[in-house]
Amino acid sequence: MRVYAPGELSPPRQRGALRMLASYVRRYPARSSAALLATFVASLFEGLGMSMLLSMLSITTDESGAPTGPQRLAMGALMRIGIEPRPGALLLAAVVLISLRGYMSLVAARQVGYTVAHIATDMRLTLIRATMRARWKHYLDQSVGGLSNAIATEAQRASESFQLGAEMAAMALTSIVYLVVAFSISPQAGIGAAIGGAVLLLALRVLIRKSRRAGQRQTQLQKSLLTLIASQFAAAKPLKAMAREEHVDALLTDETQQLERALRKQVTSKGALTALQEPMLAILVGTGFFVGTTVLKIPLAELMVMLFMLARVVNYLAKGQKAYQQLVIHESAYWSAMSAIDAAHAAHEPRGGDRPARFEREIAFQEVTYSHDGVQRLFDRVSLRIPARGLTLIVGPSGSGKTTLLDLIVGLREPDSGRVLIDGVPLPELDLRSWRRQIGYVPQESVMVDESVAHNLTLGEDVPEEKIRAALRDADALQFVEAMPEGLATRVGPGGSRLSGGQRQRLAIARALIHDPRLLILDEATSNLDPEAQQAIVETVSRLKTHMAVLAVAHTAMLVEAADQVWRLAEGRLVPLTLVEGRAALGG
Repeated sequence: MRVYAPGELSPPRQRGALRMLASYVRRYPARSSAALLATFVASLFEGLGMSMLLSMLSITTDESGAPTGPQRLAMGALMRIGIEPRPGALLLAAVVLISLRGYMSLVAARQVGYTVAHIATDMRLTLIRATMRARWKHYLDQSVGGLSNAIATEAQRASESFQLGAEMAAMALTSIVYLVVAFSISPQAGIGAAIGGAVLLLALRVLIRKSRRAGQRQTQLQKSLLTLIASQFAAAKPLKAMAREEHVDALLTDETQQLERALRKQVTSKGALTALQEPMLAILVGTGFFVGTTVLKIPLAELMVMLFMLARVVNYLAKGQKAYQQLVIHESAYWSAMSAIDAAHAAHEPRGGDRPARFEREIAFQEVTYSHDGVQRLFDRVSLRIPARGLTLIVGPSGSGKTTLLDLIVGLREPDSGRVLIDGVPLPELDLRSWRRQIGYVPQESVMVDESVAHNLTLGEDVPEEKIRAALRDADALQFVEAMPEGLATRVGPGGSRLSGGQRQRLAIARALIHDPRLLILDEATSNLDPEAQQAIVETVSRLKTHMAVLAVAHTAMLVEAADQVWRLAEGRLVPLTLVEGRAALGG
């Protein structure tokens, strides 16, 4: 895979369709060169084939005068291989050359198709990996809808721009070949074809600018619409429960209608270009015929050949202009996706130090101060010790910073002052991935995909079945998994819909235990469960805490019974509580 590196995004003032194509050529030089070479050879074969046909026409009509350059080339080529340049031989040669042109066009199309697939894949994987490796704050600042749009839609539209660029290059090369042939037949024909093509391109360029603006608007609205859909559908249940569906309908209708207007402008510009190109081509040919017969007094047979070349040149330029119009429509998707990649690269999370993590004694907070976005102070010189064995429980009101405390331990956030120590070593000095590989994390809402139980535990990694079963056993989940119709191969349904809340959480704990962590974090992991399921989780935690550190954030009193220490976080202070105070703080 070709990874898009930091700094590859051009500044806004340097953006443009041609710069986008140049960046593709730099990233994929071999495939781009192969496609361009095949396109050039195809164009050359077409030009030679047409020269053969023109030579045949000259011979069959018994025209007098010296043969033109293409005629001399065609007849000379046949004579060199021992074939007399008769009409039948010229026709056969033309058929062979035009067939070869079709084959080389197929070769070019295959190279372009492979490159388009590579571009889309590379952009998607680069964006996914860069986002996952970025700082946590950058990830929080991204909308799910915006990322989904960049990965699915923008990457696809950006990759298709390479194909459009290849089509434009093919039309341009073929036009050049025909211009050369036209000049070799008659300088007048070449000049007429060049002027006709320039008139066509310049007269209709206003439609290209309109198409670019419509494409930019489309990209902006698609991103906005998908962001809105993701946020509104996430709140679908309460909105439906309160009969407020019309709120979503009104928001989405407005955004969708704006997108429709942008698409209408885009379609109108494309249709107008096609509608105006055809009459302009007819006008150019008609004008050429009039000038040739009345002003220049060119013989009819020669004039027909010249007009044919004019029509071919202008026709290919018109096709190239259509491809360029499509290209500028797709251009904004490329720059939008590259902006997302560049922003993620810029927010790359540092690896930390080189020291391997060892967690055998304790995690310690020393005078830690942290403010949310530099405004709201969550911690004010907080100190805390979490031993390597036992259950440490953090309680406190919503918004007090309990989850932020977990983020500081994991290394997702950094304190404004003070230190987080792992066995006496400051966290920034440790290899961050080495530390995180020792952590098992269970969130409040466990994400399950519609795959097997085993897949949801291993996340696609190659893990021995014995280890999977051991994790399920430690999470007290093995019994109900074995009772399922297909055991570990049983699909859990979208979002784990075939499981109860308690079963999902126990599978989430098993997933956290799959790599034998030394620290298990439970972030409100029991808050959405019924009392029976909560009690089952408490019993599981009571067993796990004997051989690892368990750090839990909770709103329910049941975990207090299993806790070895309870801390209350409120108003920037962290104070220890007795078990009785802990139960009282949680309403138990």
